[in-house]
Amino acid sequence: MKKAREKWLIKGRQEKEEQDYHHERKEAHKIITNKKKTYMKNVKESTEEDQKHNSTRKMYKIVNQFKKGYQHTFSIIRDKKWRTGNEYKVESRNMERIF
Repeated sequence: MKKAREKWLIKGRQEKEEQDYHHERKEAHKIITNKKKTYMKNVKESTEEDQKHNSTRKMYKIVNQFKKGYQHTFSIIRDKKWRTGNEYKVESRNMERIF
C-alpha cells in the first residue's frame, strides 16, 4: 500500500496510480477488519468457555477489559533513586517549609 501511494504522489496523481492506491487501501482495510473479526470471535469463544468451566474471575476480567476500552500506560522517566518529577516538586515544597 505504501509503494502504491508513493507512486501515486510522485507521478502527479495519474488515474491509474490513483486507482491502484485506492485498490491497495481497500484490500488492506479488508485484511484488518477480517483479523479484528477473528480476534473478537476467539475472545467471545474463550469467555463462553470460561463461563462453562466456572472460571468467572477470568471471564469478568476479559469483559471488564472490553468495557473500559484501551487504557494507555505512561512510561515515567525516573532518576537513579527511582524518583519521578512529581516527587521532586513535593521535596522542594517540603524544603521550603523547613527553611
